[in-house]
Amino acid sequence: MVAKRSLVFFALASIFFGGVFVAAKAGLSYFPPLLFVALRFDVAAAVLLGYVALTTTREDLFPSTRGDVAGILATGVLAIGLANGLLFVGQQYVSSAVGSIIFSLSPIFTPLLAAFLLSDERLSRRGVVGVLVGLLGVALVVGVDPQNLLGGGVVGKAVILGGAVSAALGSVLIRRADGSLSSTVRTAWALPVSALMVHGMSLGAGESLSAVSWSPAAFVALGYVGVLAGAAAYIAYFGLLDDVGAIRASLVFYVSPVVATLGGWALLGESISLSTIAGFGVIFAGFAVLGSEELEGRLPELVARLPTGESSTVLTDGGRDTESRTGCDAD
Repeated sequence: MVAKRSLVFFALASIFFGGVFVAAKAGLSYFPPLLFVALRFDVAAAVLLGYVALTTTREDLFPSTRGDVAGILATGVLAIGLANGLLFVGQQYVSSAVGSIIFSLSPIFTPLLAAFLLSDERLSRRGVVGVLVGLLGVALVVGVDPQNLLGGGVVGKAVILGGAVSAALGSVLIRRADGSLSSTVRTAWALPVSALMVHGMSLGAGESLSAVSWSPAAFVALGYVGVLAGAAAYIAYFGLLDDVGAIRASLVFYVSPVVATLGGWALLGESISLSTIAGFGVIFAGFAVLGSEELEGRLPELVARLPTGESSTVLTDGGRDTESRTGCDAD
């Protein structure tokens, strides 16, 4: 049951987060970048707080331990607020391809931080290979030229890299906090923290509501990033984090560029090159490497469930007990 739920969470988080790039490309025509992020968190917080208020008992709704508070702060300040704020600020100075590949380094930072901060999460050598293969696939999907990646826009790239580190550190610290709140309730309390922080960043950058160009398209973009890529995506991602750990949950950021590329092709008329298609295959190869390790770990359990060839009792039409033996011929 947990495995199926984790697969659903992974798919939803990947799809909704990937769609952010398409919605943001449209929405940034109407909103200043930081204010767009802050309003996104306002909408997501309102939706998610309303949801948990209606579906959660009073005993499970409020933080009661230091771990709960630490988890809320790690989520609101690092995993959501600072990560998204830095991403949108840095994206102003580099191309979307370069920004995507830099932010996709989050799965690389996660196991490195987990090695120091978590005692129960370590990435094996095979896991390292799988992560690196996936990263290569992301690079092919977004079509990054190494010369462009290392070229100008150093400040913007450094800011986005800080966002990737913040997302990774937040995910690891959530696991370390080991709070008693459910992931949904924790995220509901964290989103107002994120909103307040990014609103402060927006004011500090001189952004204002008067700069927003309200239109039906603007409301659609805000609705998507706030409800689907906000409340729903965060429920899925942080639920996945609780189920499978920080390292495997961070692999969502490998699939999101694939979804963004397909969404741009379908909705914005952007082209898909052969290298992009090859990148899809490389990403799946990286997942196969990671998945083979998990399957190998469960192999003894799966073998134990196979028929052993021992005798079993069956009923004939007449109701008599007879013995059947697998692999044995009757005399």
